[in-house]
Parts: sequence; structure tokens; C-alpha cells
Amino acid sequence: MNKTKLYWTFQVSGWTFYAAFLIVGATMLVGTNRADLRHYTPFVSEALVFFIITHAYRYIMQRYGWLLEPIVLLIPRVIVASIFLGLSVYFIRVFISYLLGLFQPQLMYIANIVGNTLTNTMVIFLWSLFYFMYHYFDRYNRSLKYEAALNEIELNQLKSQLNPHFIFNALNSIRALVDENPIKSKNAINQLSSILRNTLISDKKKLTRFEDEIRTVKDYLGLETIRFEERLQTSFDIQASAKDCLIPPLMIQTLVENGIKHGISKLVEGGNIHIKAYVLNNRLKIEIRNSGKYVKSYRPNKKYHGLGIENTRQRLKLIFGDEAMFTIFNENENTVLTKLSIPQQIEYESTNS
Repeated sequence: MNKTKLYWTFQVSGWTFYAAFLIVGATMLVGTNRADLRHYTPFVSEALVFFIITHAYRYIMQRYGWLLEPIVLLIPRVIVASIFLGLSVYFIRVFISYLLGLFQPQLMYIANIVGNTLTNTMVIFLWSLFYFMYHYFDRYNRSLKYEAALNEIELNQLKSQLNPHFIFNALNSIRALVDENPIKSKNAINQLSSILRNTLISDKKKLTRFEDEIRTVKDYLGLETIRFEERLQTSFDIQASAKDCLIPPLMIQTLVENGIKHGISKLVEGGNIHIKAYVLNNRLKIEIRNSGKYVKSYRPNKKYHGLGIENTRQRLKLIFGDEAMFTIFNENENTVLTKLSIPQQIEYESTNS
């Protein structure tokens, strides 16, 4: 149901209920024996007046942009408008009573005027409150959807940066093996095809199971082990409960690739990659250790100082807000430690399903 239909539904049903409430209340006061159809007419006409006045009130609010005003300026306007409209409703009702021959002199007493005007003012004010609350929450929901759409676009842009970057490096590794060792290059192509399969499927998902991500990482490390041979040593310490946790796809693979490219590949003797994962306090904890030394670089006029690190920070921020943690530092002179702490999710979609 669109907003216009919703407005008319509430407007008609609300004031119909108001008229019925007044009629039932009057009947209970005077009794059914003394009830006269003519005495009910002012109540119906009052509800009709409220219906017309609030609709005109809505038009004025939209015409002059009240919905866009800050609340400090809006509240005094609503109070003044409610008092004016409440007074108007009362005198219109008095005029209708006069036309129906039901006019009584006490209707013009100050006490009656003030009392009924206050009641009408409260009715108008409550109508205004519900109207503004609806538009506030509607605008808030639309802003959330807009922000989510922007986040989704940025996430897709970040993921699109990873795939060509990884594929380019992997193909370079295979190319170096084609002439040197055709058998190993064939095995490398098989591993690359497995990685690409998972990569293409994961493009459709914001999160993937940690077990699926580790499978991709192992394929990648197997590919790199062919290139580095004994210069690259790998080890894993994965807690069973960590396997079903969710992480952004290709995140661990990107960080491992970053460690090899900027750490191990620059060491003549090579080095080690160790991945540890466990669950603590309903959070997935990941530790990646690689041989080398972390040197923070800065390139002016570039959005990302380093593809792997800054990409990881941006994706965690977009998906988890301030709930996720990412740090990278030199644990000692020969080891770089990358630590992640990600809130554990309950529902997931496997990229290998």
C-alpha cells in the first residue's frame, strides 16, 4: 500500500471511529430511551469537520515544508495551529447546533469554550503527533535503505579490486612454471581453477563460511608453494567451532597474499605462514603470522595505501561497523602479526554449496 492510500485509510477509519466513540458516549450518558437521531448529528458533523480541517492542515504542512523543519521550530507551530484549529472546530460545531435548532446559551459560556477548545486542541495535537511520527520513521527507513545501497555498491567495488589483482599474480606464478616444470604447472592450473570457482561464487555473497575461505587459502598456498618450493612453509591451527563463523570472502586469502608478497618473497631464505583461528566470547579471532617486517607506507592522493590492508579495513567497516577489529604490526624483528576479531554470525550461505 502506497503512502497516499495509507493516509486515506487512516484518515477515514480514524475519524469514523471518533464519531462512533462520541455517539456511544452520548448514548450512555442520556440513555437509549432519550436518544434522538438529531442529537447525534453534531457528533457526526464534528468528526466530519475534524476530517476536513486535518486534511487542510496536512496540505498546509506539505505546502510550506513543515516536515523538513527542525523540531525546535516545528513544536511551537504545531501548538499554535492545534489551538487555532481546536477553537475553529468548536465554533463550527456551535454553528451546526444552531442550524439544527439545538443551540443552547451555555455553549457560549467562557468555561465551555475553553474546556471544549482544549479538548479539540489535544485531538488535533495527537493527530499531528501521529502524522509527524509516521513521516519521521518513513524518512529514517528510507535513509537506512539508501545507506545500505551505498554500502553495497562500495563493497562490490572493493571486491572487484581483489579478483583481477589475485588472478594476475596467480597467472604470473603459473607462467614461471610452464617451461621449468610442466607437471607442476598443470597441478597449479587445477588449483587455480578451484580457487576461481570459489571466487566467482563468492562474488554473489557478502559473507562466507570460514571453512570455505580456508579451503580457498589452502589452494592458494598450494599454488604458491609450487613457486617458492622449500622457501614457503605453511601451518594451520583452526578451532572446530571457528569453521562455521562468517567472514567476508577472499579476506584471509588477500591478507595471506599480502604477507607473501611484501614479506616472504623479499627474504632470500623464505619464511613461514601460520594461520590460527578460534572463537572467544562469541567472536571469531584470527591470527595470521608471516615472516618479514611490516612497514606502513603512504602514497599521497591515493584512497588506499595498500590494497590488501586498506581493502580489509574498509570491508570490515562497511559490514560490521565498529564491531570488528583489525590490526597489523611487527610481533618481533622477523614476524608480522595480523589480527582480526569478527562478531560471530548465526546464519550463513556457503560459497561451496
